[in-house]
Amino acid sequence: MRKPPEIANNTTGTLTVLSVSPLEEDHLSLQAIVGHSRWRLLNAGRVSQALALLQRHEISVVLCERDLMPGTWIDMLENMRELPHPPSLIVASRLADERLWSEALNLGAWDVLAKPFDRSEVFRSVKSGWQHWHDQIHTRATPSRVMSAAS
Repeated sequence: MRKPPEIANNTTGTLTVLSVSPLEEDHLSLQAIVGHSRWRLLNAGRVSQALALLQRHEISVVLCERDLMPGTWIDMLENMRELPHPPSLIVASRLADERLWSEALNLGAWDVLAKPFDRSEVFRSVKSGWQHWHDQIHTRATPSRVMSAAS
């Protein structure tokens, strides 16, 4: 198997992905996919657990099951908006149809992945989600640096 591209968060040197799903097989499948990379995978079964991890770790991408118990991916997305540097949210579902894809992108999710997970699709989506997150941080940081330099 090919090694995935090496992408890292700025401060830790390792890209951290959070898997949010009540289904243990989702976490195991993702671990099998990213296990040979330098990526770090954290797991949460509920929105409340995921939010606690987001407070303690620099996480750039969240892979979230469509249906959580309790809640949905939309609850996750709304809670993440309150974070200083919200990660990119990728919705995962066995029913990843055009309707879900349209709804997810219109509400602010980064991408939608069908399950069972495909290795190349996971890497593609996480890589582009990380790039978006990274660019957002640098875009937000640039105006404040310019203002500081001007004063």
